[in-house]
Amino acid sequence: MQLEFGGRGQKPDVRRLFDMKDVIFDQSWLAGAEDFELYYMYRDLFLSRADKEKLLQQDLRYDITIIPPNMLGREYIKTAGHYHPLVPSGAVTYPELYEVLEGEALYLLQNLDLSDVVTVYASAGDKVLVPPGYGHVTINRSNKTLKMANFVARDFSSLYDPFREKGGGAYFFTREGWIKNDRCPEAAELRRVQAPDRSSLRKLGLARGREMYPLHREPGLLDYLTKPEEHLELLAGLI
Repeated sequence: MQLEFGGRGQKPDVRRLFDMKDVIFDQSWLAGAEDFELYYMYRDLFLSRADKEKLLQQDLRYDITIIPPNMLGREYIKTAGHYHPLVPSGAVTYPELYEVLEGEALYLLQNLDLSDVVTVYASAGDKVLVPPGYGHVTINRSNKTLKMANFVARDFSSLYDPFREKGGGAYFFTREGWIKNDRCPEAAELRRVQAPDRSSLRKLGLARGREMYPLHREPGLLDYLTKPEEHLELLAGLI
């Protein structure tokens, strides 16, 4: 699936079913399933050379992910799930900022010891910040394609092993609703919250009706993504 962005056709990295066999809830279904494409990740996008330079100068990356509707047996289609590494100072982990461009998303956010597990519902125009200390899974629970964008610090690799080792997130979203992962008995009860409201978005320089892509053109506005240890008060309480 090709994406047109910045006047160019962008080719994706493709996540396939068998790439995610360790984190699928319905293992009985998986045993008889054939491999197929699940979702598409378009990384390091920019509309112009000037935008590319601004992103590089700020150590930022802008990505788009497209998740067509599908079922993984009893479970709704989702991303593999990952955590972020610590910043160089070792103080906190990197955050990540998401925006739903089309469709609907459920973001499952969980800290490493699973003492807090949160699901955030978001629709087109909503922004969701994954704060320091949290890993996340994105779920497309609707019958429409989910298209979302993200800003993230460009100089790190995502950490997938914590999700693989537990067989997925602390909860799975299925036809029957949320089901707790048997391999996460220590997980807290699932909290359900809405996407950040207008006042919370304003603190981050965001607005629900305005796409976030141009934010990188204002130097310093997204520093909390690359230097979160300097903005902990700003990042607190968003979920």
